[in-house]
Order: sequence, then C-alpha cells, then structure tokens
Amino acid sequence: MEKSLKTQNYGADQIRVLGDLEGVRKRPAMYIGSTDKSGLHHLVWEIVDNAIDEAMAGFCDYIKVTLLDDGSVEVEDNGRGIPVEIHPQEQRSTLEVVLTKLHAGGKFGGQAYKASGGLHGVGLSVVNALSEWLEVTVKRDGKMYWQRYEYGKPVADVQEIGDVDDPNISATVVHFKPDKTIFSETRFDYEVIRQRIRELAFLNKEVTIELRKDGQEPEIFHYESGLAGLLEEIAEGDQKVTDILHFSGEQQDIQVEVAFVYVDDFDETIVSFVNSVRTVDGGTHVQGFRSAVSKTLAEVARRKGLLKDNNVSGDDFRQGLRAVVAVRVPEPEFEGQTKGKLGSKQVRGVVEDIVSKAFDSYLETQNEVMKTLVQRALASAEMRETFKRTKEMMKNRLRVESTVLPGKLSDCSSKDVERRELLIVEGESAGGSAKQGRDRTIQAVLPLRGKILNVEKANWKRVVDNEEIQALIAAIGTGVSDHFDYTKLRYGKIIIMTDADVDGAHIRTLLLTFFFRMMRPLVEEGHIYFAQPPLYKIERKRSKDVTYLYTDEELQTFLKKHDGENFEIQRYKGLGEMNAEQLWETTLDPETRNLYRVTVDDAEKADELFSILMGEKVQPRKEFIFANADLVKNLDV
Repeated sequence: MEKSLKTQNYGADQIRVLGDLEGVRKRPAMYIGSTDKSGLHHLVWEIVDNAIDEAMAGFCDYIKVTLLDDGSVEVEDNGRGIPVEIHPQEQRSTLEVVLTKLHAGGKFGGQAYKASGGLHGVGLSVVNALSEWLEVTVKRDGKMYWQRYEYGKPVADVQEIGDVDDPNISATVVHFKPDKTIFSETRFDYEVIRQRIRELAFLNKEVTIELRKDGQEPEIFHYESGLAGLLEEIAEGDQKVTDILHFSGEQQDIQVEVAFVYVDDFDETIVSFVNSVRTVDGGTHVQGFRSAVSKTLAEVARRKGLLKDNNVSGDDFRQGLRAVVAVRVPEPEFEGQTKGKLGSKQVRGVVEDIVSKAFDSYLETQNEVMKTLVQRALASAEMRETFKRTKEMMKNRLRVESTVLPGKLSDCSSKDVERRELLIVEGESAGGSAKQGRDRTIQAVLPLRGKILNVEKANWKRVVDNEEIQALIAAIGTGVSDHFDYTKLRYGKIIIMTDADVDGAHIRTLLLTFFFRMMRPLVEEGHIYFAQPPLYKIERKRSKDVTYLYTDEELQTFLKKHDGENFEIQRYKGLGEMNAEQLWETTLDPETRNLYRVTVDDAEKADELFSILMGEKVQPRKEFIFANADLVKNLDV
C-alpha cells in the first residue's frame, strides 16, 4: 500500500539499533532513577515524552493519557505511528525492535527527530522490560497493528488486526501495567501526573493533552499563553516588580524561549526544560540564562551611570527573579537517563547570547525599571554583607558548640556511622520509653521539648541561639548552612518520632523545615526518616493476643475480617502511652518496624510548599488551606 503523506518519511530505515535489554530488570534504577514512586511515574514520562517528540517534530497535536482501575496506564498520540515493516538490520518487525532493543529509535537516525526529549532511545523498551504486561496498537497507512508483551518478551508476532477508514489517520497506543515485583509502589498518583501534563501543555501550546481516570470526567489541557502562562502560575501570589518578559530565538539549530519577571521577594526561582523534559537540576541552559540576566543588568546600569558599586554580585541582580527557561536541542547531553541536568556546553553560549541581546534592547528604553532593579541589587548586596558579618560572628561559637554533645542525648555505643541511628523523640515521656526500649548499640535518643523554632521565619542568629536546635546541631555533628560538613555526620539514620496527632504533624513539619533549610544534604542523600508508630492496639479478650494497626483503614479491614469477635481496642494518642517493650516491638525494632524515608523528588515544589506553609506571607497560606480543606483527616477543635 502507498504510504500516507504523514508517515512516508518515517519508516524502518529511520530506526537505528544500538543494544539489547540486558540488565534492565536487574538494575532498573540505572534507567529510571529508582524503583519507588518516582521511578514508577518515570515510566509514564517516558511514553508521554515520546508523544511530545512527535508533537515537536510537527506530526502530533493530541495526546490522551488514561489511568485505569487495574493500575495500568494507556497513552495514545495521533503522531505518525511506530513503523511496523521488517527492519533491514534485525529482519523482524520494526515495532518489536523498538520494544525489545535498548537503544533503538528514531532519535538515532538523524532525520526522524530534530529535537527529542527521549534522547537515549531507551524509553519504550525500558517501560516494556519493567511491565507485567504491555500492549501496543499502531495505526499506519490504512492498517491497524497490535502486539502484546509480558515481562518484556513478546507473546506473539505483530498482528494486523483491521483497517483504518482514513489512510491519513495514524496513531500509537501504549497500554502497560508496571511489574509489582520490581516497584515498591505501583499506584499512580493522579495529581503528580496531572502536574506534569499541565507543564507539557504550557510548553507545547500547539498540543492538546487529555487526562482521564476511570470513572471520572476527563481534563483537557491546552494553553495558548505558553511559557508566559506557566510563569504566571509560578509567580502567583507574588507582587510583581516588572512586567513579564518573553524572549525567544534560534542559533546553531538550538531554539531558546524564556519568560521571566521580578517579584518583591528575596529568592530566585528558575524552572527549566530541555525538549519539554523538566531539568530539575538545571544545567548549561540555566547557567547561560543566569549569566545573561546578571551581566546585562550590570552593563546597562553602568552605561546609564546608575551603578558604581563593585560589590554587587550576580546573585544580587537576580534577587526576586522568577523564570522559565526552555530550549530545544538536536542532540542534548544529559547527566543520566533521567535527564535531570543538561551538560551540552554549546547551549550556554547560545542562551546567553539570545537573552543578553533581547534584554539589553528592552532595558535601554526602561529607565524606571532599571532604577528599581539597581536599587534592589544594591539593597541585596548590603543585606548580604550584613548577613555575612553576622554569620562570621557566630561561626566560632557554633563550631565549639557542635563538638560538645547535649546533656539530654543518650548516645549509642557503635562506631559505625551507617549503623548508628538518632531517634528524635517528641516529649520527655516518650523519650524515657525510647531510652529504655532501644538497642543501645546502634540507637541514640534525643528528646525534644515542645515545638522547635520555625526556621522559615527566623533569622540566622535566632536559629543558632535556640536551645532545641543547638541540641540537634550538636548531636548530628555536621554543622549547618555554609558550615555544613558531611564528613562529620554522626548517624546514618536520623529518625523523627512524633505522636500521630495534629501537634505531632506540626513538629514533623518544623523539623523537616529545619533539615531542608539548614542541613539540606541530609534530605537529599536520604538520611532523614519518619517513624511510623501504631495508631491502635487490638487485644483479644480471651487469648490476650495483641495486634498493632497503623491506620484507620487497617482498623476497618481488621474489624470486618473478624466481625463478631469482641476485642479491646486502644487508640494511642502519643508515644508516651507505650511502655518500653511495646515501643521496641512496634516502632524501634529494625526487623519489624515501618520507616518512611524522606526524599526530595522535586526541590522546587518542596521549596514552594515550605514557603507557603511556614513563611511570612499570609495570603498564599490561606489559599492553600482553602484549596485543600476537603483533604483534612485529623482536626483538633
């Protein structure tokens, strides 16, 4: 059959094969980052990114993502459809090659895609390898094709299953269910996927994306406002100092688009993308943008006679900056398969040149804006110097105090940092039970009195003057902020143990705010944990057998299963209600306890949430509370 105009330039000869799937199931984290919730959702990103690649190539304008009740996901796009003809190198269907060969895809052909988010060509095959089953349907050249895989292996050859009424209609449908033997969590989070879909719709304003969950009405995402619209959302609630600036350009086949605005705040927030893939760790495109903004502001300010102070730094010029930086690069170099950071050196120069020229032209005609931004930079420099002097004054005292262990710390005897655990316990009563019930070899106990200082609102001097924070800093041993020294960490696990009530949740939030702001590497490297003590003790009246339950849902399930038996049910209001033996049995014993490791999947979102909940601004916090009021489960009135 004659190929349609849409698919005739995308065939088997555009698919290059570079390797097999060996090791994907043995070492999945090498390809998707992890096997937890983050890695699970990465499967969806890989398939959706393929569809976005088709959109960026100009062949797709509608993508449909469906979350089904059985835990599977279906992604459909109206792109060209994966080629199905016999591959000249592999002598089997090209569709099967793409699904079973690790480095096989149109990204290697040099013509099928000018810019691609799925650079490495491993996305679809890795999803296939890590799925319990995967089904793919392709519409091409008037025909419909289908194939099923189980645990990465084809069940049968590619089958032609029917005709398509219009030969110009083409599509790819990928339907898969993650392998529960690979992933610790197999339930997809609708909100996580929704947020990513919205980003993609802003970044690709020519595309409409439909998100559907079984039994619910679909959400349709399409934003004509593009990058500027995404920036409006990022800066929502902030008082703008300038208008939103929107620049774009192209050099060396690299397309650059930026949107940025200054707001009345101190922090700098830059959200970046490469070929529509979020680069959470930035990279050369962000470096080029930051340099362009700072240098251009400084040059124009000096040219206009507004700046003579040489103490103003690049950071001072970017105080209160909110920005979105998006580039499309033919062959980007990422650090790792998860594409968290761009490494392509030539991108920095291109971004810096395009932004510098456009920003310079704008500033030349905006005298009032220039005066405002220069005044803010000068104020930032002065504040930075004052802050530096204050920190230096506290430096020696902090170093001395961090070497003297707090008196209320009950330390452990092991010298092996990886085995040593610090139990941060709420209250003296729970602290007493923990001290008696712990394994003294590996578990140290530090009881805290009440709520610690809110470091989001406090200045640096107040933070280090706080007695409870001093005890934390001394016990952990690393120091804080610029004085943080990872080599001096005294415990491999730092476990927050609080009551399962509103006060306990508040204390957890304050502690996590402290760690996130003052000892961030501990969060990033996975040293911070939440203990999960039981909520209920169930004792059979006759046999005196005891069962511990950790959630209300577990209680309801237990009662339904044992309907008709009369039990004695105790709801724990706090850790202090448990004796030492119970606390060991349920919460401290490394063999049986439940620990939740704190991770930072998205540092920008975490930073934003901390600022909303713990910062000085009241209005964003009110809006957050109103928006999430229906989700409250425990409320003290």
